Amino acid sequence: MEKQEIRTFGRRHGKKLSARKERLVETVLPKIAPTTDEKNGILEIGFGAGEHMRDLALESPDQIIIGAEPFMNGVAALLSAICDGNDAISPEYKNLRIWPDDVRLLFDKIKFQFSQIWVLHPDPWPKARHEKRRLLNAEFLTLLGKNLCNGGKIIIGTDHWEYYDWILDQVKNTNLKICDSAHGIIKTRYQQKNMANTTEPKYIILGME
Repeated sequence: MEKQEIRTFGRRHGKKLSARKERLVETVLPKIAPTTDEKNGILEIGFGAGEHMRDLALESPDQIIIGAEPFMNGVAALLSAICDGNDAISPEYKNLRIWPDDVRLLFDKIKFQFSQIWVLHPDPWPKARHEKRRLLNAEFLTLLGKNLCNGGKIIIGTDHWEYYDWILDQVKNTNLKICDSAHGIIKTRYQQKNMANTTEPKYIILGME
């Protein structure tokens, strides 16, 4: 029997992609898939349009940066940003890899050891009936911990304070510890969109006990 998908995310597709973005998804995306030869690096889960991933690539040029994002419009936006007019990846982004699906399927395929795992502004699923769809439950956090290298960190950011408190409760049921509860401001598209009536984001940094 086929394993039932646990949906912690919403749509996979939004508005129709432009002809260029469709071409990039068809031709470039397969070339930058994570491989079994690349088992170390930095991971971002749910990278949106990829702004923070691009910053990571520039800040850590010697590291492989892997992004997992099931929303194809976000994947296409990142591809468009890192490719030049000839559909070639710009040299400064050669260390980027994209997994256009649920990150749990990536972990099933390849055993990684990450120095950093970033989860910025995941969907808080605020309605009580949707709580089971929240990504950062104890089971998933434990899975992330298994894919950290020695001294590795999980960096979580959310501007939904009830979700923040819920995550802290979930951490109690894992082998992770809170290393820090504050982190520098991270300029993502989601944070910028919320600046007009925002609650300041909170950050949690986790490591293995």
